[in-house]
Amino acid sequence: MSKVLGSVELVVQQRCKTGESPVWDAARACLWWVDINGPHLFQLIPATGAVACWDFAEAIGCVAIRADGALLLALRSGPIRFDPATGAQSQIAPAPYDPKTYRFNDGKTDPQGRFWVGTMHEPRTERSAELYCLTETGLEARAGDVMVSNGLAWSPDGTRLYHSDTRAQAIYTYPMDPATGQIGHREIFATLPPDGGRPDGAAMDEEGGYWSAQFAGGRILRFSPDGAITDEIRLPVSRCTMVAFGGADRQTLYITSACEGLTEAEQTAEPLAGSLFQVRVAVKGQPIPAVR
Repeated sequence: MSKVLGSVELVVQQRCKTGESPVWDAARACLWWVDINGPHLFQLIPATGAVACWDFAEAIGCVAIRADGALLLALRSGPIRFDPATGAQSQIAPAPYDPKTYRFNDGKTDPQGRFWVGTMHEPRTERSAELYCLTETGLEARAGDVMVSNGLAWSPDGTRLYHSDTRAQAIYTYPMDPATGQIGHREIFATLPPDGGRPDGAAMDEEGGYWSAQFAGGRILRFSPDGAITDEIRLPVSRCTMVAFGGADRQTLYITSACEGLTEAEQTAEPLAGSLFQVRVAVKGQPIPAVR
């Protein structure tokens, strides 16, 4: 039985270069997301339709919510604490890479409140990107051998980490100890054919369904825990980038997209590329805790 209710709706029409990292803020009843190469941070208040924007001087890989009410932004130069009310910024840790050839990409908080963030090799010629976990001593590398780290999510019981390499067309899983955050050897969860898009950002629902945006494929796929595709959502744009569950009931699936890299003819054919979309679903999303 399909988990999708109704059709895809346009929420905010934009021309984000690389719209990414939607995250629902239950305390503020709003959605945050970024334009990585804008670089911009956005906030949507669905109750009023109001959209706010903050500009930055360097790429923003992702955004997460902190327990103190501030935000964590993974800037190219390193993760920072950002207070959207005052604009105050303070660095949390330096970037663990050469910013000339790497930047942060997909990041998310695990069920225990640990923040994880991956990197990408911008020339896209090496599988040298890493997945890091933020600890009291800084960013610790936990997994590697990827070119573009993406698709972070955790099984509902927190014992399995999901992670994709967009360029490799692969989604991986790792066994994980919820108490320590240590992970074991990776396994292939799913591989995607090159003509259907590349696995980008993702989110987990309460039934263990993994929802994955297929970049350049114009679709969202839901995988059951055994790797079978159960649902497909078609979009009016080709470069969908990430999904997130939101709303008071966590049954609104928000979808970001990108226009960067499209030719002039493709941009004309996709006037909504870079916009924010939503669709109602018949299953609740797994709640994303604040960074502890």
